[in-house]
Parts: sequence; structure tokens; C-alpha cells
Amino acid sequence: QVQLVESGGGLVQPGGSLNLSCAASGLTVESNAVVWFRQAPGKEREGVSCISGDDGRTYYGDSVKGRFTISRDNAKNTVYLQMNSLKPEDTAIYYCAADLMVCVRSFALLEYDYWGQGTQVTVSS
Repeated sequence: QVQLVESGGGLVQPGGSLNLSCAASGLTVESNAVVWFRQAPGKEREGVSCISGDDGRTYYGDSVKGRFTISRDNAKNTVYLQMNSLKPEDTAIYYCAADLMVCVRSFALLEYDYWGQGTQVTVSS
């Protein structure tokens, strides 16, 4: 049984940082694409970042490039999202998803079989 468990969300001031984790069981992150999405109230789901299982290639949504970094620890079977220079518009529920595929530039448009329950990120003063 595949499980993805997100953690690390919380309340942070503008300009602050958070590091989200997506701990996987039932699949190996080094063999799957793992993707971070976010969804704010009243807005469509947005693709944040993707890391490929094969060669570790990464892609980012335009709104987070240069501020967010995706990485993974194969030994811990966990993918991370380091978020710096946070803005109020980053406020959303952040979800990780995974599937047996490679990341492509259009990762946000693809469907993924496995999803976590989400973690709330609130950026506010």
C-alpha cells in the first residue's frame, strides 16, 4: 500500500522559510517522479515542482523559480521542498504526488496515481 505523508507546514512571516517533507512508503522515490502541488482557496491547483526518479532532473513552476528547491534523500525515501523568501501568495495547502514516470516540463498538467493528504502553509504577518 502506497502512502505519501507531508509535513513541515505552518505559519511563517513574509520573507521567511519552511522546509516541507514528503515521506513515502510502498514506493521508492528514486524510481518515481515526485511532484509538489499547491492549492489556495478559490484557486486552481498549481504545480510547484517535480523531481524525476531516474536522473533527479527537476522542474519548477514559474512563480517559485529561484525561491524553492526540491530535493530527495533516497535513504530516508523522502522528498523535500525548501521554500525561501515566502510571500503571502504562497499560502496554500501543499500536496505531494508520485507516479512511475519521469518529470517533464509540463509536469503540472499530468495525472498522478498517488497523493498525500496535504500540509497547510500560511504566509502572513
